[in-house]
Amino acid sequence: MLRALLYILPLALTIYAFIDCLNTPEEETKHLPKVVWVIIVLLFWIVGPIVWIFAGKARRPASARGGSGGWVAPDDNPEFLKSLKQQDGADDEAVLKDWEADLRRREEELKKRESDEDTEK
Repeated sequence: MLRALLYILPLALTIYAFIDCLNTPEEETKHLPKVVWVIIVLLFWIVGPIVWIFAGKARRPASARGGSGGWVAPDDNPEFLKSLKQQDGADDEAVLKDWEADLRRREEELKKRESDEDTEK
């Protein structure tokens, strides 16, 4: 089992680094062109992926990932949440008023039926 890990771990690291290198935009690569990084990752089986991970890509800190330049999930975007509150406020009140009116109408119909049943007896 240990012998298998000696081959599986570097292979997994190489595959990860290769895919990461391919998915990285050209402007985020450091020191060398992207094509050269791909060749380094593939030719130097163990050292190439490690060098790519530590020196090849411009890494951003975790706090900068959701900044103004990057994509932000809708539930983390305060502007999107504010727009939802503005849209839903007026719509919700109108729907609530319609439901209340419908409920009152149904209650009146039930009372009328009950009173009609009581008078029949």
